[in-house]
Amino acid sequence: MTAAAIVDELRTLGSPSIKKVLMNHGAREPFFGVRVEDLKKIQKRVKVDYQLALDLYDTGISDAMYLAGLIADDARMTKKDLNRWLDQAYWSMLSDHTVPWVAAQSPHGWELALEWIESKKESHAGAGWATLSSLVAIKDDAELDLPALKKLLERIAKTIHDAPNRVRYGMNAFVIAVGGAVKPLHDAAVAVAKKIGVVEVDMGGTACKVPFAPDYIAKIKARGAVGKKRKSAKC
Repeated sequence: MTAAAIVDELRTLGSPSIKKVLMNHGAREPFFGVRVEDLKKIQKRVKVDYQLALDLYDTGISDAMYLAGLIADDARMTKKDLNRWLDQAYWSMLSDHTVPWVAAQSPHGWELALEWIESKKESHAGAGWATLSSLVAIKDDAELDLPALKKLLERIAKTIHDAPNRVRYGMNAFVIAVGGAVKPLHDAAVAVAKKIGVVEVDMGGTACKVPFAPDYIAKIKARGAVGKKRKSAKC
């Protein structure tokens, strides 16, 4: 199966209503508005294909780029591949989700995340925090650098309200991710969540809301799910 053949298929699956929603969230032409559930059907057929994922991402078509993340061979993705993907990620669905998911499941997730959060480019720094959120959600606590994660929490407590828009969103999500997925740092994350309080993020006139971290973490605790890990960062 080639990237061209898949793009032809995606074109037939496009939905005007989905396209309108995605445009409100920042997507731009060229793209078709394919439902994620339809992308996952293609993923199920293809499974994992390193080169096909690269080819699909390079089309610059948002639907194809998202699908590329789903079928990427994460273990084979190089730092060069991931940096190129982030450079090409022109809106939040790609920079906050697709690239961080693949990066987190690659051998380079931690290293790149720490590089990206220092970037002056908002989308890159936001992607770094999103990658960290994915990492803590999928890796056993024994594999995580807990002292470094605690320092990142402390950094957020001091800087979040002065950070750029999408970076604030990523930082808030990271506090929630640590509070929910990293049992030894649950209390520290709760303390930071309470300290930062409400985080204001411009969601571009959409109905999306920024989760209130203290309440979100409390709900995870109420479900008895603190420390529960996910099998995959991708969804």
